[in-house]
Amino acid sequence: MMSHDDRATHPHQMIDRPVRKLGLAKPGDAALVRSIAVEAPVSVEVGGIAYAVMMATPADLEDYAIGFAIGEGLIETPGQIDRVDVHRIEGGWALRIWLPPERNAIALDRARKRVSESSCGLCGIENIEEVLRPLPLVTARIATDRSAIAAALAALGAHQPLARATGAVHAAAFCSPTGDIRLVREDVGRHNALDKLIGAMARAGIDPATGFILLSARCSYELVEKTVRAGCPMLVTISAPTSLAAQRAAQAGLTLVALARTDSALIVSDAHGMIA
Repeated sequence: MMSHDDRATHPHQMIDRPVRKLGLAKPGDAALVRSIAVEAPVSVEVGGIAYAVMMATPADLEDYAIGFAIGEGLIETPGQIDRVDVHRIEGGWALRIWLPPERNAIALDRARKRVSESSCGLCGIENIEEVLRPLPLVTARIATDRSAIAAALAALGAHQPLARATGAVHAAAFCSPTGDIRLVREDVGRHNALDKLIGAMARAGIDPATGFILLSARCSYELVEKTVRAGCPMLVTISAPTSLAAQRAAQAGLTLVALARTDSALIVSDAHGMIA
């Protein structure tokens, strides 16, 4: 497994670009070299069928493949994937996921309901019923408290080398009930960062039911859905939730904490009283 510093220097994560700084409030023009996060098209194919094209940071793509497949309901565990192939292609990357026949049939049915795809997780789904299909209920429970949330927030920056270098990426972290950060993934897309985290956890044998997920992003409905489908009982985000995110979290029994900052946080949903 790469160290945090190794991830910061991954050649597919960022590039250096000459820029010119403009002094606005006070003089200070300067020629600089700035590290910029890489954003590239990643074509996702399942069983040889074009399934989606996502804009992502092209690193940790094996993790992304597994997390994406779990989030789409194509698999439940990494063992249900035969193999993942990652290829550099003209203009971007190709991520090819190979499934056994019974799982491939699920992917084919899902692909038929899509005409295009974007990282929002909504474009290309043909009808509202498909968007709002019922989520599984969250059955896992953890005993945690506000001090754990505060500890995780305080530690997150040390686990975001790409964000420190570029200022342009999101992080998804898995935390123990006491707030210790166990695993982090970064990406230009908040959805991609979460998919990568879920995939990395699955590959490492870390059970999402044993802790909570912390995201450096606003809380939209698809982040709630990915967390629920992964089987994690609690999601913490540093920005505000949307109405649909709050509604879907409550319906699924997901504990949702938003606007989590160093001085306060907002409990949006906690039907099971997990937060002391």
